[in-house]
Amino acid sequence: MTRHLISAADLSRDEAVLILDTAAELASVAGRPIKKLPTLRGLTVVNLFFEDSTRTRTSFEAAAKRLSADVINFSARGSSVAKGESLKDTALTLEAMGADAVVIRHSASGAAHRLAGWVTGSVVNAGDGTHEHPTQALLDAFTIRQRLGADGRAADQRGAGLDGVRVTIVGDVLHSRVARSNVLLLSTLGADVTLVAPPTLMPYAVESWPCKASYDFDAELRKSDAVMMLRVQQERMTAAYFPSIREYRRRYGLDAGRMALLPEHAIVMHPGPMNRGVEIAAEVADSPRSTIVAQVSNGVIVRMAVLYLLLGGAAAAA
Repeated sequence: MTRHLISAADLSRDEAVLILDTAAELASVAGRPIKKLPTLRGLTVVNLFFEDSTRTRTSFEAAAKRLSADVINFSARGSSVAKGESLKDTALTLEAMGADAVVIRHSASGAAHRLAGWVTGSVVNAGDGTHEHPTQALLDAFTIRQRLGADGRAADQRGAGLDGVRVTIVGDVLHSRVARSNVLLLSTLGADVTLVAPPTLMPYAVESWPCKASYDFDAELRKSDAVMMLRVQQERMTAAYFPSIREYRRRYGLDAGRMALLPEHAIVMHPGPMNRGVEIAAEVADSPRSTIVAQVSNGVIVRMAVLYLLLGGAAAAA
């Protein structure tokens, strides 16, 4: 493993599979009466969040605590950042406190990369602007492998990638750091990834990405093993990217009728938070095919694996 996890592109296939296999081993701990392991005892993990978050911040906190690390939760609100302190000065403060790992979420793309140059501890990117969110891609890959495995078959997939699995990612790809990380990671693991979005929400130069692009949602559904719905990020939009919510839902929303087009084994995913009734209907989100709740629980396990390999695994090898 590298010292930091900034981008899904930082991971080779072997490294990505190692994280997924480690998460599979750690999953057995979740069923124990006492869920804690002593692996990171004496180490400090700082959650440095400049954007609001529920699932990501909480799961990183739970992951670190289950590995017995000390956790410091830092929020921009009510801190010196609100008084104008720069990211670099905040980083130097954390460095002086002896943080062994910093988990950062920031509205600026590239913030995690800059932070990695200022601290000696490990840096984990928990989302930087519209750039990347690598641990979300890892938990999505873990969930797909858990439910489907290679070639769409449920099986013990330890040591395996996602060769032959067809994943369709639908929605606001332009503003989605989750989509970018998933394309990079899933393609590294051997999956066949297709992006579906309105032309206005498809990124520039998407043809250079390791995936396919399509505007025909229904056609792609018929050949998908997993379909991942993305939230319309209106807070990041500075213009009208589609005529109306109603029109978007009609063309790119996943309802029960569209879900019927999927192969019988196919699963439905969403990184959250959901806009029920926009990109995904309530009956789809709550259906047996949905992995949305599993993705949340798998987030803790996968982030435990990342922290263990960056900190505990490195210490054990030293």
